[in-house]
Parts: sequence; C-alpha cells; structure tokens
Amino acid sequence: MDNKTTVDLLWQRAQELDAADPLATYRDHFLGTETPLVYLDGNSLGRPLRRTAADISSFIQDKWGGRLIRGWDEEWLQLPQDLGDQLGRAVLGAGPGQTIIADSTTVVLYKLIRAAVAAVTDPARTEIVLDTENFPTDRYLVEGIAGEEGMTVRWIDADPSTGVTVDQVRAVTGPATAVVVLSHIAYRSAFIADMAGITAAVHDAGALVVWDLSHSVGSVEVALDAADADFAAGCTYKYLNGGPGSPAFAYVNTRHLSGLQQPVWGWIGRKDPFEMGPGYEAAAGIRGFLSGTPPIFGMLAMRGTLDLLEEAGMAAVREKSRRLTAFAVELHDAWLAPAGAELSTPRDPDLRGSHITVDHPAFRDMTAALWETDVIPDFRAPHGIRIGLSPLSTSFAELYRGVDAIRERLVAVR
Repeated sequence: MDNKTTVDLLWQRAQELDAADPLATYRDHFLGTETPLVYLDGNSLGRPLRRTAADISSFIQDKWGGRLIRGWDEEWLQLPQDLGDQLGRAVLGAGPGQTIIADSTTVVLYKLIRAAVAAVTDPARTEIVLDTENFPTDRYLVEGIAGEEGMTVRWIDADPSTGVTVDQVRAVTGPATAVVVLSHIAYRSAFIADMAGITAAVHDAGALVVWDLSHSVGSVEVALDAADADFAAGCTYKYLNGGPGSPAFAYVNTRHLSGLQQPVWGWIGRKDPFEMGPGYEAAAGIRGFLSGTPPIFGMLAMRGTLDLLEEAGMAAVREKSRRLTAFAVELHDAWLAPAGAELSTPRDPDLRGSHITVDHPAFRDMTAALWETDVIPDFRAPHGIRIGLSPLSTSFAELYRGVDAIRERLVAVR
C-alpha cells in the first residue's frame, strides 16, 4: 500500500471515529477548538472552557465586586470542601468529606507525606519507598522529608517504558517500610499502576501509601475508596482545565482523619480561625488540611469541567481516552515507526492513561519547530514527544493532523 493510500485511509478513519464519538459535542465547550491549531498537550495544561470567561467576569462583578468581604461567610470559606466533594463524587470515587482543594501539588504532597510519616508510630519503620521514574517533585519531596525525619529512601528501579508493578512493591516493602509514594499514571510512559493491588500490598506490609493522581484525574476512572487508598493528591490544571497554577487537591481516607496532623499550621486550618486565639487546634475532618487563605480565584475555572465530567460520566471519558490512544498508536505504527521512532508506552489500552510517548533523537529540536506552526505536543527529555489526549476537548481529526505534522518533519530529517 503506497503512502498516499495510507494517508487517505487514516484520514477517513479519523473522520469515522469522530462521527461515532458520543462525546464529540463536548469539544465545542472549549476555547480554540474551532481554530486550525493542533493541541496535543492537554496532559500538561488543559484548554479553557468557553464558560470560564463568563464565570470569572460574573465572579468579579457580582461576588467579589458586589458582595466583597461578605463572600467569605456566604460561600468562599466552604468552597474548597464543596468543590472537593464534587471532585470526589464525579472523578475520584471518593465519598464526601475526604477531599479538599488547597495549595499547589507540591505543598499538598508535602503535607500528606509528612502526615503519613507521623501517623506511623513503629520506630522500626524508617523507610520511604518510591520509584526512580516518579515525577521529579515527588522524588525531591521524599528525599527532603527523609532528610528531615532521619529516614531512608528505598528506591524501586522502574522501567521507564512501563511503570511500577505489584510484585516490585512487594519485593521492597516489609517491617522497615513506613510510607510508599507512587504515581497512579507514570508521567513519561502513561503506564497505569494497579492502585488496588499495590495498596493492598502496602497494607500487607503494614505501611501507608500516598498516590499522586496528577495524570489520572479527569482522564481515567479512579476508585480511591474502593481501593482503600490512604492518601492522594493531584493537580487541577491538566484534564480539569483549572488554568495555569490552579490549586491542587488532597484526599484523606476517612479512617485517617481523626487524630491525623498535617505539618503546615495556618489560621484557616484552625478549629475556629476567626477566634485569632493562642495555640493551634486543627479543624475537624478534611478542613484540617487547609493552611492559609484558600485560593478562591484559582478554583473558578475547574467548576465548569467538573460539571461536564459529572454529566458525561468518567466511564465514557475513559472509553474515549482508550480510543484516542489506540488511534495514536495506530498512527505511530503506520507513520512514525517506519521513520525510526519508538513507542515508549504500553500497547495494552488498559495499561495506559490518556497520553502516549514516542522517542526519537530528532524530537528535542523538532518540538520547538512544531510549536511555531501551531502544532503543540509536549517534549520530555532525553528525546520523547508526549502526545497528550484530553478526552473532552481532543478530536480524532486533530490527533491525525498533529501526528501527520510530526511524520512530515521526521521523514525530512532521515
């Protein structure tokens, strides 16, 4: 089959997939989707919703401008928990009172890991376990906390093209393990860890687990309560479209909330913040994981996406994610592999999240050139292009056009 025939057939397939997509109309909710720009980096920063401009304008005019400081009593103080409950219900598989919006992902992870370490009272448990391929923030935090607490970091040597397995976790956990810190979806390969199986293995070893859901939330189904997870955190600016620097979330399983203490004591996390009194007693429940004044303005944009995800249902979103990544792999096999590229993502759709990574030595220089032509994938050193596919905003035709542009440049450098 000649190249032109392959191109024509794949373009026809992209159009057929879009025509059969039950979530296709959701793309119209996002700004920029009507333009020729190809956006394949929703796993780093999601597109804004069209309603976001109106939501922010209304907030400035009516809430901030109209109610002024009264807004704190009327809505804003409760907003971190209200949005947290909606996030838990719509996306995380978490019952009410366990999720709250607060701080950056780094700060939230620090709070959770330190709280988990403090909750382990056995002096023999001196190790924190994580993997060599975890996101840099997670690795840096664990190394820093281990130094603060006089603990040892126990590394899982993960395969960068896959991720951490249950057997690997069982092999490194035991009587010395205090806490295990893992990402549910590997940021390079998109490998989905077996959350329930790994959580059970960690608990069998007598330890606690902290999950980073930054590449999971809003793209794949998550079942924190069903998996009996201890703690979880994640960002909201990827598949939740919260905008640059939008605040993260913290999940704490109900069984840990009583008596658990996070390390960053601030006035909003106090039992009665407006008492302004001496000493610190944490607020009951998940509110005790707040510290300073909640970033209300930063929470506004994600509301629209949570509404859409609740309407569409995460099962449908996950199915769209599977189909998008399957088509991306099909395009890779037809176009990129013959030009010397290598897929660094699991081929089994049940084992990968909503992005694929393709490696080639030319990709470092090529990415900037693609950006200049309004084709925007993501680059990850040393030589990987990540093709991020946000199920609600990415179409199959858009994916086709993006990989076609990569193909053209890859052929030109051979």
